[in-house]
Amino acid sequence: MRFALGIEYDGRGFLGWQSQRQSPTVQDCVEQALSRVADHPVRVVCAGRTDTGVHAECQVAHFDSDAPRSERSWVLGANQHLPEAASVLWVRKVDAEFHARFSAYERRYRFRILNRWARPALEAGRICWCRKPLDAGRMHDAAQALRGEHDFSAFRAAGCSARHAVREVTDIHVSRQDDVVEMQIAANGFLYRMVRNIAGSLIEVGAGERPVDWMEELLSGRDRTRAGVAAGPEGLYFMAARYPDRFELPSNDDAFPHEAGA
Repeated sequence: MRFALGIEYDGRGFLGWQSQRQSPTVQDCVEQALSRVADHPVRVVCAGRTDTGVHAECQVAHFDSDAPRSERSWVLGANQHLPEAASVLWVRKVDAEFHARFSAYERRYRFRILNRWARPALEAGRICWCRKPLDAGRMHDAAQALRGEHDFSAFRAAGCSARHAVREVTDIHVSRQDDVVEMQIAANGFLYRMVRNIAGSLIEVGAGERPVDWMEELLSGRDRTRAGVAAGPEGLYFMAARYPDRFELPSNDDAFPHEAGA
């Protein structure tokens, strides 16, 4: 049987999602927890791998098991064996055609920036800090050049293993609430460090160091060396992945209201 699960995690405690020689990683912790519940080795595949220090509000993954466990038992059992920095939110039985990565038609991220003179304390490690005044309106206007299907080579980090750099950004929105500037972005897929590279370039626009049309110039130039420095991982959150309705998975649409015109 195949199961899908939703999980949230604080990236400060992990060296990213993907298993590697060093630990801990989110994948290793989830697999170890589920294996103890199933009483057999379990492997998980996620919707979108995150880097060291990147957080998730609802990462989606799938695993296979014939262990006779209810959905509730999977959740309670897994959380009993997970570290405090990670928590399984839900588990749903799905058909064998479901694939957390390949069945998703949209992924969504948000990037949070504390924009004030004093450094963060309560949210240290969970928000990017920029002391230079930022104009969120300029950032939003500049970001609209990224909507649609484009070659995002200008925002593709070295080491990206994707076969090509063409992606479709379905929505991007920058707003300010008090001292926090937030970028939200949705696309059919993302390149390695694409969101952090976009955020870093938008920060330069917001600080008045670059013109609003610079993002369009970068996009057409397809040259990573001309774009801004990547923003740090602490402000980045994987929010959700969207799947066809037939899989009947819980929705995290409330976390990204702009598509509904909010």
